[in-house]
Amino acid sequence: MSEMYWLEAGEAARLIAAKKLSPVELTKALLARIEKYDGGLNAFLTLRPEQSLADAKAAEDAVMRGDDLGPLHGVPYALKDIIDAEGWPTTAHSRLLADNVATADAPVTAKLRAAGGILMGKLSTHEFALGGPSFDLPWPPARNAWGRNYSPGGSSSGSGAAVAAGFVPIALGSDTGGSVRNPASMNGLLGMKATYGRVSRRGVVPLSFSLDHVGPLTRTTADNALALSVIAGHDPQDPGSAEQLVSDMGGQLGRGVKGLKIGVIRHFYTKDLIADPETTAAIEAAIKVLEGLGAEIREIETRPLAQYAACNRVILLSEACAIHEKWITERTEDYGALLLGRLLPGMAYSGVDYVQATRTRARYAAEFNEHFNSLDAVVTVNNMEPAFLIEDFEAGEKHYPRQARTPFNVTGNPAVAVPTGFSSSGLPLSMQIVTGQFDEAMGYRIAAAYEAETGWTGKHPDLDVTAVV
Repeated sequence: MSEMYWLEAGEAARLIAAKKLSPVELTKALLARIEKYDGGLNAFLTLRPEQSLADAKAAEDAVMRGDDLGPLHGVPYALKDIIDAEGWPTTAHSRLLADNVATADAPVTAKLRAAGGILMGKLSTHEFALGGPSFDLPWPPARNAWGRNYSPGGSSSGSGAAVAAGFVPIALGSDTGGSVRNPASMNGLLGMKATYGRVSRRGVVPLSFSLDHVGPLTRTTADNALALSVIAGHDPQDPGSAEQLVSDMGGQLGRGVKGLKIGVIRHFYTKDLIADPETTAAIEAAIKVLEGLGAEIREIETRPLAQYAACNRVILLSEACAIHEKWITERTEDYGALLLGRLLPGMAYSGVDYVQATRTRARYAAEFNEHFNSLDAVVTVNNMEPAFLIEDFEAGEKHYPRQARTPFNVTGNPAVAVPTGFSSSGLPLSMQIVTGQFDEAMGYRIAAAYEAETGWTGKHPDLDVTAVV
């Protein structure tokens, strides 16, 4: 208990329910860690320690009374600052929303509260989940817990940094072109983009109506499955929400991978783009681990990365410009330079371009999902290299497109980022496990088997070294 900040969320909830751990003491320990180290990481935009402690005290009182407890009772969490929590600011890390205060919880926030979670604060993001890491905004960008001179990825940058640093065991992010899986990859975490429509996006500042997802970042597979089980479910007020029953996402943990048929998309990182040699070596080693555990590995081919990326780009930027049209016209000067530079090309797309891209998306999704007629899952790379230096603008512009995440925003399939070890410089590496529509439990099953065999998720950064200002 001397290092409560590394407790898994599920384990903390069990200890709290058994009266072996105090929600107040856990919250105090995490707040103390945030106070000590977040000055070097900038993960949080908003903290309200007194409110968090009051909520923790209420959770503790409920335990003592013998009340029915939710699966996250007394467990702290945090939200990317595009997700509403009643009475808290939702700034999207932008001057344009600097004074915006949420009047109600987003459904995902309400579900975390109902499960007993303790909201610790709102987390840094790339501006409007697209522009960053930016140094021309009212708040500094979040930094990587494994080395503060490096980017933590984006756009859910603070979510990745906060979980990796031991500030919270669970943080929510969003994923439109990879924005949960990118910070997961750069911070050595699990990050899930569930099936499109699995999780409500209502009460979340939109980037792209038809590509946005909300998903959890955690340090372990079990915690990720637990968090997704809590936040998933149909929302009739979200037009993209799926009427799909929510099962226990962790129901297959511990079943192993023996007999499973797993496809590998190698051409993403050996032909379409050439990955860093250490990244390639790590994913090939991961594939061998899965094969050694009894999985049947088959190499498969899909469309090239560039075709998925082009489809994603037209849809994302067209919808983003529709959302931002008024502000782009009337408050151009209030945008950070990076976001404005990424948004403006979308103004050149025509209605024909957008319609053709949406039709193409449907075709690509149907083609890709045919693979699951004979496969249980597909594995491929995440980033093509580890984190880049955060203040190196040219490196950031070069590295952000070098990834294999956007195909699964286009197809809508669940994709979970899983740590595969570290580069020679000590920075995390990552792969993705992709499964059929609404089969997140299979992705977690494979991730858990790999996690148990390799132990990568048990390694944590030394903030006395990495977060020193």
